[in-house]
Amino acid sequence: MEIGLSTYLFVNQRLTSHILDQIHDAGIRQIEIYAARQHLDYRDVNHVRDVAQWFADHSVSLHSVHAPLFTDFDWGRSGGLAISPSYTEKRMRIDSMDEIKRVLEVAERLPFRCLICHMGLADEEYDLRKFDAAFTSLEHLKIFAKERGVQVLLENNLDHLSTPERLAQFIQYTRMEVKVCFDAGHAHLTGGIQPAFETLKPYSATFHLHDNHGEKDDHLMPFAGKIDWPAAIKLFAGSEGSIISLIEPRGDGTEPVKISQIQETIQRINDLCRGDAEH
Repeated sequence: MEIGLSTYLFVNQRLTSHILDQIHDAGIRQIEIYAARQHLDYRDVNHVRDVAQWFADHSVSLHSVHAPLFTDFDWGRSGGLAISPSYTEKRMRIDSMDEIKRVLEVAERLPFRCLICHMGLADEEYDLRKFDAAFTSLEHLKIFAKERGVQVLLENNLDHLSTPERLAQFIQYTRMEVKVCFDAGHAHLTGGIQPAFETLKPYSATFHLHDNHGEKDDHLMPFAGKIDWPAAIKLFAGSEGSIISLIEPRGDGTEPVKISQIQETIQRINDLCRGDAEH
């Protein structure tokens, strides 16, 4: 299992070569960029060009981009649209799709393999009409993404559209050929990692690794919360094929995570993988 890092760690800072240099100097070669506009302003051609140039100069491929959650620079506080492909109101759904398409257009200058997408909004209730709306949106986005060499992945989340069971139901209901980014931290909060993984294993194409204490979505470093990581890694390491895992700690804590801590965590996970291989 190859392990990388999401730039969610730096999400409240503008993405610069200095941040990318820190990740690269730590020996990390699998990177996911979080497309919040205060971090990666995907509408700013010059910013995208500078980030793309860094990847070209370092001969590093970008694994994935996380789709934005809001259209503004401060998590919706200045009136930006909360982005969702499942809006039943057509105008809001189209506006959300347009914003996600702007992110996908980044791949024309900075190629990446996967776009991680939330299907619903925080605390959103389940409604079959929203499944239909999401299906319409994702069919369109999948075509747009494929033309740019990108695969759209749905992430299991805490809203009632995106629990592991609902995601599996959505895929089965729509018969859509779509894969999943399995988020360990979110699974821990929605019934446990093992049952969630059993539900989504046939669809899982990449993993997000972060921790919590079972109460809220803390996005702590792995091993800093209550997740049983030896058991979780054993599950993930048994997946077919080579699946990239991205550590995804939040970057706005009172004690900022250091790159050295990321390196130590990667080493601990690799040790667990080797231990399973030896048995």
